[in-house]
Amino acid sequence: MTSPPLPEWAPHEAVWIGFPSDPELWLADLKEAEREVAAFAQAIHAGGRGEEVRLVAAHEDAAASARALAPFATVIVEPFGDIWLRDTAPIVFGSGKGRLAKGFGFNGWGGKYELDGDESIGERLAKAASLPYAKADWILEGGAIEHDGSGTVVTTEQCLLNPNRNRSMAREDIEAALGRDLGFERVVWLGEGLANDHTDGHVDNLARFVAPGRVAIPTPAKDDPNEAVYRDAARRLRATRLDVVTLPSPGRIAGADGDLIPASYMNFYIGNAAVVVPQYGAPNDRAAVDVVQALFPDRVAIGLRADHILTGGGSFHCISQQVPA
Repeated sequence: MTSPPLPEWAPHEAVWIGFPSDPELWLADLKEAEREVAAFAQAIHAGGRGEEVRLVAAHEDAAASARALAPFATVIVEPFGDIWLRDTAPIVFGSGKGRLAKGFGFNGWGGKYELDGDESIGERLAKAASLPYAKADWILEGGAIEHDGSGTVVTTEQCLLNPNRNRSMAREDIEAALGRDLGFERVVWLGEGLANDHTDGHVDNLARFVAPGRVAIPTPAKDDPNEAVYRDAARRLRATRLDVVTLPSPGRIAGADGDLIPASYMNFYIGNAAVVVPQYGAPNDRAAVDVVQALFPDRVAIGLRADHILTGGGSFHCISQQVPA
C-alpha cells in the first residue's frame, strides 16, 4: 500500500513558489503581488537557514522581475496559467533517494479557470527536479486535502464531492482513491469551505494540521461571514479523535469592488525555519501570528501582507508546494 506523504513540517529540500506572470490576470495588482510573493520567498529562505526557494515564472519577462526582487532564489521558467502551485505542482512522496512526484488531473477548479500550462506544469517541475513522476487518473488539487503524515486526511464535501471534478465518483470512490493513491487510511469530511472561494471550498483555508493528530480551525470574528462554516467544522472535528485548536479569523474582508473575498489566516506555509501567516490589515492579524508562534515554537512565525495575492483568490499556502528533503 502507498505510504502517505510526509507532513508539511517535515524537513524540506526546497519549495516551489508560483511567481505572478500574467498582466491580463493580475492587472493593477501585478507589481504589488510580485513584491508580496518575493517577501514570502525571502521569509522562507531565511538567509539560507530555511530551504531553497524555486520561483516558477511563466516567461522570461516575469523571470527577470523574480530575479531582481529575489536574487537569493532559483528561478525556473516554465509556462503555466496561474501561480497556484499547491493545486498544480506534484505532491512529492518519501524522502532522500526514495522520493516520487505524483500528479493528478486538473480541470481549472471545476472548469472555472482553465488556463494553458496548468495541466502539465506538475510533470515539468518534477522533470526539472529529476524526480520520478506518476499521474493518477482522477482530478485532485493539493489545496483540497490536509494531512498530518499519519494516514488521516481532512477535506471538504463541497470540493471533493463536487460533480464538476469527478462526476462518476461517489463518496466511497473518492475515499478509495485517497487510500490507493495517497495512502490515507482515514478521511475526515468537513462540509462547506469559505464563502466566495472559487476553489469550491479548499480545506487549506479552513482546517490545517499543526502536529500529528492536532488540527487548527478558525474561531469566528464579530459579524464573520463564515461563522456557520467555522462552527460546522468545529462540530465535525470534535466528533473525531483529533485534538482541535483555534486561530482567530480575520472576519469580513472585502475587495476593491466591495465583494467578500476568502481571506484566512489558515493559509499559512510551514517552512523549515519559519511559518508565514498571511495578513490583511485586520484587527486579528497580530493575534493570529502569536497563536501560530505558540503552535510552532521551533520556528519563527512571521506575518506578511497578502492583500494583492488574495485578489487572485488565494494566499501563501496556495502558491507554494514543498519538496521533502
